[in-house]
Amino acid sequence: QVQLVESGGGLVQAGGSLRLSCAASGRTSSNRYVGWFRQILGKEREFVAAIAWSGGSTLYADSVKGRFTISRDYNQDTVYLQMNSLKPEDTAVYFCAAGTPFRIMSRNGYPYWGQGTQVTVSS
Repeated sequence: QVQLVESGGGLVQAGGSLRLSCAASGRTSSNRYVGWFRQILGKEREFVAAIAWSGGSTLYADSVKGRFTISRDYNQDTVYLQMNSLKPEDTAVYFCAAGTPFRIMSRNGYPYWGQGTQVTVSS
């Protein structure tokens, strides 16, 4: 089992920055990737970014490339999502997830999820 706890969400103006944290505990080493997803009420949960727990290779959705950066602190079992140049369309609940997905961008490959943290970007 893996437990994930997100933090760092909040309200920010367009153009601003936030850093989300995902603290992991449990059998983290058994999961190859940690990903960030986001969901707007009434819409499907969409992929944002992912990082390989060992090695640190990263993958981003086109909508956030160049603005968001995913990183991990291996010793602290924590994954971060640095979000810069935020836009109102980035407003969503952000979730971190852990797993060994066949398709990294698919939420179906992640069995472990945090509770989510709200990010609101005002225009």
